[in-house]
Amino acid sequence: MQPRALTLSVLALALAGSALRAEEGMWTFDNLPTKKISEKYGWAPDQAWLDHVRLSALRFPGGSGSFVSKDGLVLTNHHVGRGWIQRVSSKEADYVKNGFAAATREQEIKVPGLELMTLMAMENVTARVAKAVKPGTPEKAALKARDAEIEKIKQEMQEKSGLTCEHVTLYQGGEHWIYSYKKHTDVRLVFAPEQQIAFFGGDPDNFTYPRHNLDFSIFRVYENGKPYAPSQFLKWTDTGLKAGDLTFVTGHPGRTSRQDTLAQMIYSRDFAIPMRLKSMERRKAAMVAYGKTSPEAARQVNTQIFGIENSIKATTGYWSGLKNKEAMARIEAAEKDLRARVAKDPNLAAETGQSWTKIDQATQVAKGLTKESLNVGTANSVLLGHALTLVRIADEEGLPSEKRLAEYSDANLKAAKARVGIPAPFYKEQEIFLFTQGLEDAVKELGSQHPFVKAMLGGKSPAEAAKAAVEGSKLADPEVRKALLAGGKKAVAESQDPMIVLARKLDPLSRSLRKKQEEQVQSVITEHGTRIAKARFAVYGKNTYPDATFTLRLSYGAVAEYKGNGTLIQPFTTFGGLFDRYDGWGGNAAHAHENAWTLPQRWVDKRAELNPSLPFNFVHKVDIIGGNSGSPVIDTKGELVGLIFDGNIESLPGNYFYDEAVNRGVSVDARAIVHALDKVYGAASLVAELTGK
Repeated sequence: MQPRALTLSVLALALAGSALRAEEGMWTFDNLPTKKISEKYGWAPDQAWLDHVRLSALRFPGGSGSFVSKDGLVLTNHHVGRGWIQRVSSKEADYVKNGFAAATREQEIKVPGLELMTLMAMENVTARVAKAVKPGTPEKAALKARDAEIEKIKQEMQEKSGLTCEHVTLYQGGEHWIYSYKKHTDVRLVFAPEQQIAFFGGDPDNFTYPRHNLDFSIFRVYENGKPYAPSQFLKWTDTGLKAGDLTFVTGHPGRTSRQDTLAQMIYSRDFAIPMRLKSMERRKAAMVAYGKTSPEAARQVNTQIFGIENSIKATTGYWSGLKNKEAMARIEAAEKDLRARVAKDPNLAAETGQSWTKIDQATQVAKGLTKESLNVGTANSVLLGHALTLVRIADEEGLPSEKRLAEYSDANLKAAKARVGIPAPFYKEQEIFLFTQGLEDAVKELGSQHPFVKAMLGGKSPAEAAKAAVEGSKLADPEVRKALLAGGKKAVAESQDPMIVLARKLDPLSRSLRKKQEEQVQSVITEHGTRIAKARFAVYGKNTYPDATFTLRLSYGAVAEYKGNGTLIQPFTTFGGLFDRYDGWGGNAAHAHENAWTLPQRWVDKRAELNPSLPFNFVHKVDIIGGNSGSPVIDTKGELVGLIFDGNIESLPGNYFYDEAVNRGVSVDARAIVHALDKVYGAASLVAELTGK
C-alpha cells in the first residue's frame, strides 16, 4: 500500500508560521492551548481540572495508567501490565493466558520490581542551566557543564522534596525542566482478563480498526501495608460517550521526532531504522526458535515475542512516514524557510547558521557507531545484565556524581542498588539458548576479530561460551547479587563468577563506545539542536508543543469516524461486533492465524447475557504515540470514559507527522470494562469499587 499524502508536521507548521491544525499536539501541562480548545468546543480545562487529571495519572515502565478508586486501584492496559503479570505467573498458574481475579484484597499478588510514578511538581530550570555554559564553549565542554549543573539541581531538589527528580529536555534543548515524582513501590495485581480477549485479533489486527480488544488490567498501590489513598482519582463515567464528544488523553507518549532536522530524518530513514528492524527480527527469530522447543518454553517467551512483534509493526509504520516523498518535501521546504529567516538576522546567523550542517555531520559519524551499539551489549543475557550492573555500581560509586554514568548519579544510585536484589523468574535453558543466539549474531555482524566478540568467546564457540557462563554463574539468585553489592568494589573485582568475569571485559568496551557516541554525536546534536530551538522561538514564538519525551502530556479531540477502505470507518464497535468477528472466522473451532479470533470459553458461555449494542472500542481524534498505552480517556467532567490501547495503522507515521484526516487513537470503552467484569467475570465487588455503587 502506498503511503497517503500527509499533512504538515508540527515542525513544518511552526516554520511556516501557521497555527496548528485541529487536534494536533502532545501538550505539556504548562502550555495547553486552552484558547484554541475553548474556541472550538466552547469549554476548556481550568487549573483545578488539570491538577485533578495530573495527580490521577501514573507512569508505568514503558506505558501509562491512572488511579481509579479512593483505595488505590490502578487501571492500565493488559499489554502494559503483561510483562508484570508474566512475572507472577508460573507453569502451574499462567495468568497471562488464563487471566487472574483476586476475590479479596488478601488475594492480590505483590509484583516484585514494579514501580509506578505520580508527577507531583514541574519546575523550569532553563535559565539556571543556560548560565552554566558560557558563550563560545566547545560542544563537548558545553555538554559536560550542562550535565553537571543539571545533576546538581536534581540533587538539591531531591534532597529538599524527598521526591524522585528527573531532568526533562523539551523543544530539542530549548527548555530544561525538573519533574518531581512520588514513587509507588508496593504494587499488586488485582485483575487481568485472558490474553485472548485482551488481544483479540492477534498480530493481524494490531494497529488496525475496527477493533474488539478488552485490553485492560487492574493493579492496586499499597503504602505501609495498606491500600494507598491517592489525593486524586478518576471517577468512572455514568453516561459514557457518543460520537462528537470531546475527550482528553493524559499519559506518557514515549518519543516523537517531529522537530528533528531533515538530516536526522534521512539518517533514521536510510540507516538507523533498517538496522533497528534487522536487530529486532533477529531477536524475534531467536525467541520463536526457543518457544518451539516445548510448551513451557513457549509460555516463557510468549510475552517477549508479543512485545517484539508490536515494536516491529510500529517501527515499520514510523518508517513508512519517512518514505513519503511529498511529506519529506514539505519538511525540507519548511527547514529551508527557517534557515533563510535565520540567515537574515545577524545575531541568529552567528549563533545558529552552521547548526544544521553540524548535525548532518554528526549523523554521518553515528552511522559508524550504530552497528556496534546494537551488538555490543548484554547479548540477550539476563545474567550478564545483572553482572554489568554490579560491575558498574562498584566502579561508579567511588567517583564524584558529576563524573558518573547518568544512571548511577547520586540522584539515581539508591534506586539502581535496590533493583539489584529484586527477584524475577529465571529459566536456565532459555538463558543458554538466547545467549548463544546473541553471541552468534554478534559474530555474524561484527566479525570474529572484533574486541567484543573475542572478549565474550575467549576462544570458544558461541554455544560453548554461553553454556559455560550460564551454568557456572550464581547471579540468578538475588541473595548472591545483594551479597556482592554489599561487598563493594573489592568483592566484585575478586569475584570469579563467569558472568562477572565477562562483565569486567565488556564494560570498558561499552564505555568506550558510549564515550564516542556522547562526544562525537550526542554533544553535537544536543548543542546545535538547542541553538535551532532557540532560533525557532525567536522567529515564531512558543506557539507549539515539544516532541514526546515519555513525560506527562495532554492530548484532546472528539470521538470521530474517518475515511478508509473506500467508506467511512465507524466511531464505535460493539459486543455484537466482537461475536460477529468471532463467528466470521469460524468460532473456537477455527485455528486461522494462530487462533487470532477465537475467544475464551467463558465468553462463549456468557454470550447471551451480554448487551450486543453496548460500545466495546472507539476511535477519537487524539494525537498519541507509543507510551500512551494505558492512558485514561477523560471527559470534560474529569471522569474516566475509556482507556487508550492503540492507534490505527494510519497514525504510525505520527512519529514524524500528524495527519488530522485519519490519525486516530483507539480505546476500550469504559462501559465495556464494567459490563465484562459484571457479566463475564462476576466481579461484583470490583465493579462496585470502580463505579462507587
